[in-house]
Amino acid sequence: MTTYLDHAATTPILPEAAAAMTAQLGNVGNANSLHASGRSARRVVEESRETVARALGCRPGEVVFTSGGTESDNLALKGLFWSRRASDPGRTRILATAIEHHAVLDPLHWLAEEEDASVELIAVDPIGRIDLEAFRAAVESDPASIALVSVMWANNEVGTVQPVAEVVEIAHAHGIPVHTDAVQAVGQVPVDFAASGVDAMTVTGHKIGGPYGVGALLVRREVQLTALLHGGGQERDVRSGTIDAPAIAGFAAACEIAVKEQAHLAARLVALRDRLVAGVLREAPGAVYNGDPDSDLGHRLPGNAHLRFPGCEGDSLLMLLDARGIECSTGSACNAGVPQPSHVLLAMGCSDEEARGSLRFSLGHTSTEEDVTALLEAIGPVTERARAAGHTSRSQVATGS
Repeated sequence: MTTYLDHAATTPILPEAAAAMTAQLGNVGNANSLHASGRSARRVVEESRETVARALGCRPGEVVFTSGGTESDNLALKGLFWSRRASDPGRTRILATAIEHHAVLDPLHWLAEEEDASVELIAVDPIGRIDLEAFRAAVESDPASIALVSVMWANNEVGTVQPVAEVVEIAHAHGIPVHTDAVQAVGQVPVDFAASGVDAMTVTGHKIGGPYGVGALLVRREVQLTALLHGGGQERDVRSGTIDAPAIAGFAAACEIAVKEQAHLAARLVALRDRLVAGVLREAPGAVYNGDPDSDLGHRLPGNAHLRFPGCEGDSLLMLLDARGIECSTGSACNAGVPQPSHVLLAMGCSDEEARGSLRFSLGHTSTEEDVTALLEAIGPVTERARAAGHTSRSQVATGS
């Protein structure tokens, strides 16, 4: 029996989403064709667009379907930067936080290397929340040079919810557009595009019980984007490509359910998460809870439990738990198979060693009390074994053996 505690990476597809998608897989028709089959596919897409818009608080025309979060982030960042710089060559600065997902950080690095963008990563505090005063100072130092701001709605590793409304207020006072990656937030906390004030927002299907390979960028009609893909001019002429009607139908069904059930799911996950955290701290003495300790939805995602285990390697813990059928993730990213300390934890002030010794347990719609019990029964022996292995390894290094 597998205990799945990695919903932040991907969550099982909802039966309703699978049904909506498979109902369309056997139908022929390109949504851009003018004959009856094409019009039928187009109807599925446009009805799905309306469903997503209702669920997320935007107009249907503001929903641009994409292949998922990474493409949506790239379209927002590059499209906004190119468009803003084209109208004013002096707008070359981009502000973001130091804890953004690599789907944001890597495009920003590319823009800096290839397009001469000046990327400034704003510091966060020890619980992973943006330093608003540092952000305000960066904006007010030279607002006319800023092309855009990107601040994630909630962090994917430690679950800290960002003060998006305050970020928008500071940026909009100077006419600067704001993008937010809300991939982790939808279905976990209340998300309303119009009410948030952001100009562009990234969402994806597989984090909310939908299929892989589909998502959307919500972007205000008045915001100009330069296209990444050129071809048939689909999706407001900023995302060309044949529209994937079956995947979009599944995504829309998942989005509607995730938002409708958000409050109920959040309450259930908070109870599970709090039991998990308390139990781990009891069974693994010395463990440290990372991120915001406040369980309120305005502070932390309800399904996120990120813990540090001093004296242990996160990768060792992960594999020992996996051997017991418990699946979670580390707080580190791996590049070319070489483990690196989590940039999120480093930005929060952790040392390299502390950043390497953390695990993320993330809960979702299929999580149960039994899942938490299985982890609590395993975590004590696993951490003891990992610490013993780490102590032996360090002793061998110290003695040169």
